[in-house]
Amino acid sequence: MKRIHILIAFSVLVFGVACTPENEVPQNPNIIYVLADDLGYGDIGAFNEQSKIKTPNIDKMAAEGIMFTDAHTSSSVCTPTRYGLLTGRYNWRTRLKEGVLTGKSKALIPNSRTTVASLLQAHGYYTAFFGKWHLGLDWALKNTDDNKGDGWDPADFDNIDFSKPVKNSPNTLGFDYAYGHPASLDMAPYVYVENEMVTQVPDSMSENTGKYSWWRKGPTSDDFVHDDVTPNFFRRSIQFINERSKEDSPFFLYLALPSPHTPILPTAEWQDKSGLNPYGDFVMMIDNYMGELEKAVKDAGIENNTLIIFTSDNGCAPAAKTDELEEKGHYPSSIFRGYKADIYEGGHRVPFVVKWPDKIKAGRVSDETICLTDFMATCAEIVGYSLSDNEGEDSFSLVPVFEDVKRNKPLREGTVHHSVNGCFAIRKGDWKLIMCPGSGGWSFPRPGNKAVIDSLPKYQLYNLKTDPGETENLQATTAPKVEELRSLLIKYINEGRSTPGIPQKNDSIDFEWKQIDFVNR
Repeated sequence: MKRIHILIAFSVLVFGVACTPENEVPQNPNIIYVLADDLGYGDIGAFNEQSKIKTPNIDKMAAEGIMFTDAHTSSSVCTPTRYGLLTGRYNWRTRLKEGVLTGKSKALIPNSRTTVASLLQAHGYYTAFFGKWHLGLDWALKNTDDNKGDGWDPADFDNIDFSKPVKNSPNTLGFDYAYGHPASLDMAPYVYVENEMVTQVPDSMSENTGKYSWWRKGPTSDDFVHDDVTPNFFRRSIQFINERSKEDSPFFLYLALPSPHTPILPTAEWQDKSGLNPYGDFVMMIDNYMGELEKAVKDAGIENNTLIIFTSDNGCAPAAKTDELEEKGHYPSSIFRGYKADIYEGGHRVPFVVKWPDKIKAGRVSDETICLTDFMATCAEIVGYSLSDNEGEDSFSLVPVFEDVKRNKPLREGTVHHSVNGCFAIRKGDWKLIMCPGSGGWSFPRPGNKAVIDSLPKYQLYNLKTDPGETENLQATTAPKVEELRSLLIKYINEGRSTPGIPQKNDSIDFEWKQIDFVNR
């Protein structure tokens, strides 16, 4: 009898312990990644005390989480950055060696490659994409023998059958639901694609040639209103949060904004609010919507275990009329040199804010050098997945930084940067080596300015700790550092990865990798 009582007591104790909330396996966090388009490091008040643009909601998010002051996109233009974000791999390992895709370009990411979305989907997440895709879609053709044109001319779309499904879309890369437009908001075709179908077949052409709000001529659907595209994506994202917060499984929301990229279209209530120009108004509008999105998360009761990231795909574009902004005392790149497309810091150093109340203490600031490619390894660690050697080859997990783990070395040994014309740079510690004489982009000295370029040293070496504005080229007096960084870049290229692991093959090589002196690129 005594033995039976003991067994019963033991069973009750075990059962009780097993059922207590403290012993339940914590649910993986919801993940929301908001990627702005052409937003400068200096456009957000938390990153630039001298900013003339008011961004109270993003500033508040930074105060409630962690802000990274040394975050970089893998490229200084949008398509390659988006590739790196979703795959954890540098774009120049693919066929995309320079420039961007168009609205007609074929899909860049093969279905065989793991993406952040497919990884999370395999671990029980419901995954959704809203926004600007810009990674290529395989359109149905009326005549398969006639696929001329690269998407810059309106006639290039005459052979596309918009009534049929697209292939190799976000849905085939891990997104359960996808709603967005093919490329930038100034690139045709101007249509929404929802789960591989165009929502309305375009039956007209639109074009705008305004100072700020221009877009190229191209086929346009009746339901595609340029002014409403950004608000539309936010509305749908907030609705998605409200609906999915009621479900048991976690969700991943990738909100890829088409703004504040051209066309610069602040809605009526935000026009003239910044006192600068329409670009400043547009940034303020985005900040307001970020406040609404965060409020939706809080009202849904999921704030504590929701990881929210806000960043940009590259630096501010000259199309924002940066000269006007600077005249009024606002510097979109803050203290850094250059703008979108450039190899200089202003081209690829971006604001990066992370909020996750359950894991990240409020009010933290990190000067860790990170890259948007790091999202893949971060998600993998969150769900307890070990990346294979052919997954996330250039991705390092940010979880140790989130958890404030003490380390005796940085996360990244080195970080590779890339400009619009294919110019390389590599960063290690305080040092940055640029493998071309000028900006590699649209700022002076431009690659096309042969007279100026030919007069410059073929390399640029800067110490960003003492010279964050990249004004003093030290390549002539610091030759050992030049060779050290050059050798590291060659290693990363030849081994097909910058993370530890078995060397991988790059997808394509259109120039001799060992000849790394890309002076003429």
